[in-house]
Formats: sequence, C-alpha cells, structure tokens
Amino acid sequence: MKATTKYNIPAALIVAALGLLSLFPLFWMVRSSLMSNLEIFRYPPLLLPTKWRFDNYAKAFTLLPFHRYFLNTLIIAIPAVFGVLTTSSMAAYAFARLEFPGKNLIFSLVIASMLMPMACTIIPIFAGWASLGLIDTFLPLIIPPFLGGGGVNIFLTRQFLRTIPRELDEAALIDGASHVRVMTAILLPLIKPVLITIGLFTFVYNWNDLMGPILYLNSSDNNTISQGLANFRSGFGTDYRAIMAITTLTISPVVAVFLVGQKYFVEGIALSGLKA
Repeated sequence: MKATTKYNIPAALIVAALGLLSLFPLFWMVRSSLMSNLEIFRYPPLLLPTKWRFDNYAKAFTLLPFHRYFLNTLIIAIPAVFGVLTTSSMAAYAFARLEFPGKNLIFSLVIASMLMPMACTIIPIFAGWASLGLIDTFLPLIIPPFLGGGGVNIFLTRQFLRTIPRELDEAALIDGASHVRVMTAILLPLIKPVLITIGLFTFVYNWNDLMGPILYLNSSDNNTISQGLANFRSGFGTDYRAIMAITTLTISPVVAVFLVGQKYFVEGIALSGLKA
C-alpha cells in the first residue's frame, strides 16, 4: 500500500500541474476581460483586476450582435448533433450486428475516408451546393451530418456496440422485435456514453467552425459566432478588453456543455476501444 501511495502522489501532482497549466490561458482570458486596457498591458502583470469591470461585457454586446450570432450557431449546431448521432448509430449498428455482402470492404472504405484531407473535397462540395443555389443559407452546414455521420463517429459507435453481448438483441429478435426496435429500445440506452461523447465532439466542432461558415455564409445576418469574433477582432483589434469579453462569451457554452457531459465523455472514449 505504501508503494502504491508513493507512486500515486507524484502522478497526481504531475496531472494537477498539467491541468492547471492548461487552464491558465482560460483564467488569463477571463481575468483580462474584467480589466482596462492599461491593466491588461501593465508590467509586472496583475494577477487580478484592481477593479472588476463587468461593463466590458455590456460594451461587447453593443459592439457585436452576439445574440444573433449565437442563435445562428445554434441553428447549425443542434441539427448537426442530431444528424450525426442518428446516422452514425444506424451505420454502426449495421457494421456491428448485421451480416451483408461486402460489409468488411465498406467498413474499410469508411475508415479510409478518415485519411482524406478536407482540402481535397472543399471545391467539389462547394460547387455542388452552388449549383443548387444554396450558398448563403444554413443548409450546406446542416445537411451533411445527416449523410453518414463521419467515419470517426461510426467507428467509435461500432466499437462500443461490439462490447455489448449479442444475446441481448438476439433474444429481442427471437421475440419478434425489429432491428429498429432493438436499436432504439435496447441498445441506444446502453451506448449513451459514446453518443454523448460524439455529441460533444460534434457540438464543439460546429460551434468553433470557421471554415464552413466563411465558405457558405456571406451576409452578416447569417454569420456564426466564430465569424462574428473574427470580424470583431479585425475591426476592433486594439480594444483588447472587449475582445477578451467577447471571447469569454463565445467559449462559455462549450465549457458548460463539456462540464455537464464530462463523465460520459471520458467513459465513452475509454470503452470505445476495448474490443477490436
């Protein structure tokens, strides 16, 4: 027991130090959002503001239509999460539970798609959406998640499904349940950790995505939060207190979502790789 304790304490201290180090930029951003510009650049730097300037956030709202950008981003992110979870779980069920000709080949192609750089597909995909007249709409950012869910998400869900005994769904099939019933009533509750993990990944990706909105959303009324932040930085590059306040507001939903789902996030990542 003593040897184990001696081993765990240094490891815990190292992990704690690395955790604090990774959180330091976040602390510095929040701290700077509550300072004046003079205090931000003061040397030696202040650890905390001499006066807590919450009016920086009020000023940020007057400089940027944050509520509109927030709503636009949710319009994209929420359907994207639903689409990815639906299609990736359906595809993963087929690969994990069903037998059909060419299953291994198709799954290999799904895995191979993860190796394709995004730069190779940007131009043809953009040309396709442009030919449909859907540029400057949210549809090019909402529809793709409903068309497969992504190779990584299919792989994670398939691996998680393979850890669940087949006897559970085979018994239901013998009793007359359909594959849809087996998936929705029996397996979905059991794979909740990996679904929450994929949902978190998808939400964070769509919330932070800048490339997609720049390609497809031209009008300022359709800008997402990432576009708004980028435009704000270029237009108010010297007002760092407002920039820090806007940045804090921008990442707050992502941090909140992760804190709510962190238990399932860790569990989903850990269990998805147990069975090859």
